[in-house]
Formats: sequence, C-alpha cells, structure tokens
Amino acid sequence: MTDGVRFPHATPPDEGEAIEVAEGVLWLRLPLPMALDHVNIYALDDGTGWTIVDTGLSTRKSKAIWARLLIGPLAGRPVHRVILTHHHPDHVGLAGWFQAQGAELLATRTAWLYARMLTLDVQDRPSPPSMEFYRRAGVGTADLARREAERPFNFSDVVDPMPVGFTRLQEGQQLRAAGRDWTVRIGHGHAPDHATLWSGDGLVLGGDQLLPGISANIGVYPTEPDADPLAEWLQSCRLFQAYAHQDQLILPGHKLPFTGLPFRLVQMIENHDAALLRLHDHLATPRTAVQCFAPLFKRDIGTAEHGLALVEAVAHLNCLLRRGAVSRSLGSDGAWLWERL
Repeated sequence: MTDGVRFPHATPPDEGEAIEVAEGVLWLRLPLPMALDHVNIYALDDGTGWTIVDTGLSTRKSKAIWARLLIGPLAGRPVHRVILTHHHPDHVGLAGWFQAQGAELLATRTAWLYARMLTLDVQDRPSPPSMEFYRRAGVGTADLARREAERPFNFSDVVDPMPVGFTRLQEGQQLRAAGRDWTVRIGHGHAPDHATLWSGDGLVLGGDQLLPGISANIGVYPTEPDADPLAEWLQSCRLFQAYAHQDQLILPGHKLPFTGLPFRLVQMIENHDAALLRLHDHLATPRTAVQCFAPLFKRDIGTAEHGLALVEAVAHLNCLLRRGAVSRSLGSDGAWLWERL
C-alpha cells in the first residue's frame, strides 16, 4: 500500500482508435459534452466476436465513431455481448442500440431496471418532488423559478430505447471473456449495484467505482432524498480492499488505466472522511446544502457543476445525519437548515 498510483499508459487512444492494454483487451474512448470529456470503453476479444464493457452516450457522433471502431480496431467482427457496469447515461447510452443489432446485454438487475425506467420517464417540466428536493436543498427563488419553467434533462435524450430482456450479473458470478475467467464484484454509492470485474491474471474492469485521481460523484437525488450513498461508497471501498493488490491493472470508466489500487482505495476513503470533518466544522452555524459547497469542494462551483455539487452536498449531509452528528430543521423558506450536534 505504500506505493502510489501509477499509469502504465501515458496517453489515451485517439478517437476511433484503440490501445491493447493486455492480451485480447482493447481500450477505446468516446467523447462526452461536459467537463469530464470522455468515457472509457473496453473491448474483450472472444475470437468470433467481441464483448464490450459500457457503450458511451447515444449521439450521432458516438454512433459514427463506433462505425469506425467496428470496421477498424474491431476488425469487422460483431459485438455479441455488452457488459454494463452501471446505469449512468455515458455508460448505458448505446446498450439498446447494440441489442437491436443482436448483442446480449449483461447488467445487474438494479442497473437495468433504473436504466429502462429512466428511458421511459420523459418529462416536459420538473416533477413536484424534484422541485421540493431543490427547495429543501436551499436553491434560491430565482433559480427555482428558472428550473420550474425549463425542460429538464431526460435520460432518453442521450440513451437509446432499451428493449425488454437482459442477463443478470450478480455478486461472485463467474464469466469468461477475452480468454479469461472474471469474477463479478458489486459496489455501491456512485450508482446502485455497480458491477466490477476481476480477472485471475490481474486485470480489473472498474467502471466508475475505481477511478484514479478524480472522485466519482456520490449524489442524492429526488428519487430517494433521504438515501445515504456515501456510507455505501465507503463500505464498498473497504470491502474491495480484501481483493486489491498493488500490481493489478485497473481499467477505469474515466481517465487512465492505473496500478496501485490498495493506495487508491485508502485515498478515496480518507478524502471523504476529511470532507465530512470539514463539513461538520462548517455546520457550527446552521446552513443549507447549497451553503456547504466551500468546505466540501474547496473551490468555486460554476453553473455547469452546480447540479453535481448539490447532490453530493446532500449526500454528505445525509451521511452525517445518519451518524447522529448533525440535526436538520425546516426553515421558513422550505429549506433544510443543517447544524452540527
């Protein structure tokens, strides 16, 4: 654990290209229209076809890049399986598109149910529970009015329709791909029932559960406003420590493949523990979730980052509440005021 994180590959693959990171395992990238401007995809060579891990968003650009990848690095052989690490749009966006071409979808039950439910839940305006969530978090009157008048982001904007039918991934399950046996291990916190795959020869497909350098967003949403995903995240990190070795090559959903997972797991735990301590100190004065950005992120939060910062602030507050370290009371404006005990 004394060794830090190291990166065997200094640069990512170019658009439409691939890098072989291990025998039979290709690393691909697709663009994202946000600050985190890419998602990593992995193609596992099964001989007559490919198993791919995650898919990218459903956009014209993504589909055009996939067309180049399929005839280029994937040598014209079909994608016959898609493994979904979790239900977020940048990972599931083209799963249904590949299914329509004959691919089998492998996913945890929760990931599939969330993804299919969200593709069918199209809204022209935010729902009343969503607006109440923002009000409880301390979003200002002008911003609330703007949100209420605008069409919200809909999952189906960037995720292809998902047909009925998938193959379930479960904790401890074994599957074979790229000439290797992989064990499924399930994490939580960033997304419910997030699948990771661990091979006997030291490869780990980590999705967003195992990222280098950046922290996966741990958020609370209107669907489950009193959830405590941060406690689940910390528990998952501790459970993964039993399987982590220094020389494993971790293939993450974003950024560069890396080694040094034991160190990284400790780092992820300590980063959130430190954030909770700063937040607890900050709540010597009662504050709303929106007023808790400074101690958590230690930088200015812009408009583009506000949504993710908000749901992560609520997650940290809910964690302290579950631990009995803070209390909350409803202010006259309908926002929760949080205060340390």
